[in-house]
Amino acid sequence: MWNAMEVAEGALTSKIPSSPLTFDHCLSIPLIKLKLFIFNICVHLYIGTNFCSSSSISELGWKLCKDLFNQWSNLDDSHFSAETVSGGITYFTFVYPNNILFLFAVLKVSVRDDDGKNENMTVRLYGPNTECVINRERELQAIQHLSAAGFGAKLLGVFGNGIVQSFIDARTLSPSDLRNPKLAAEIAKQLRKFHQVEIPGSKEPQVWNDVLKFFTKASTLQFDDGEKKIKYEIILFEKVHNEIIGLKELTDHLNAPVVFAHNDLLSGNLILNEDKGKLYFIDFEYGSYNYRGFDIGNHFNEYAGYDCDYTLYPNKDEQFHFFRHYLNSDQLNERRLYS
Repeated sequence: MWNAMEVAEGALTSKIPSSPLTFDHCLSIPLIKLKLFIFNICVHLYIGTNFCSSSSISELGWKLCKDLFNQWSNLDDSHFSAETVSGGITYFTFVYPNNILFLFAVLKVSVRDDDGKNENMTVRLYGPNTECVINRERELQAIQHLSAAGFGAKLLGVFGNGIVQSFIDARTLSPSDLRNPKLAAEIAKQLRKFHQVEIPGSKEPQVWNDVLKFFTKASTLQFDDGEKKIKYEIILFEKVHNEIIGLKELTDHLNAPVVFAHNDLLSGNLILNEDKGKLYFIDFEYGSYNYRGFDIGNHFNEYAGYDCDYTLYPNKDEQFHFFRHYLNSDQLNERRLYS
């Protein structure tokens, strides 16, 4: 488990409130079962639909807020309420091949003080062992710098297996929203600003470190299921590894710009407050320095949606529309771009 106390002590600004409390993952939660294919092997994705059906989760959320924030420490439970965040996937687990790996949950906690003033916050709960694939310390550091630059929610506190952030009242975009010209233009403009934020630490592109990390895990899997075992054994991991190394060597010759990248700019990580006309980037857990083109290309892949229908990949005109707004169309000669 990541050390929330150590991370809080190393905060960028004033000390972040921290709590040793942890959430218990061993809860009975209704799930929807979906299929997912990796290397043509069927695994299962379970999406929680009623996370707050367990009163113990809500009560622990209230206790956490009391522990983190002194101004609420003496309020009784009637001042608190909790619910799942509406829109998008707020909680899911991963089953591969037979064991459930709890990835994360998002909870909205509302507090009413003695003066009747209401405050909302978001509690993000991390599952066990997720630090094996996500660098939580790097994520927390990035959140602070990105928040200071106007991106995402403000970090309010950390606890044993998660963080507390300010609540943003907005709807989650759908994959079809990404090709809306006005939204695409705004995403491009914000992504340009996002890429200009300086985050302390190594500025080496992390894509190959991450790819090789996942490759190592994938190449050492074991299956009890006979059918899955047969499919797995025909994968030529040595060939895959050689292709990875070849691509890495190719990118080393391109002198591609390296920026702090979101690395996961799918529709579910874009939320829109339509009353204010404000778009937000959220969820920076995969954020790292990376090739600028990788971040943009990865976003274009998300036009394919959760069904991975790559016929929906943006066409040439849609890509150029995005590029114009990313590069600032006021200073760009459109004729040159199309030539």
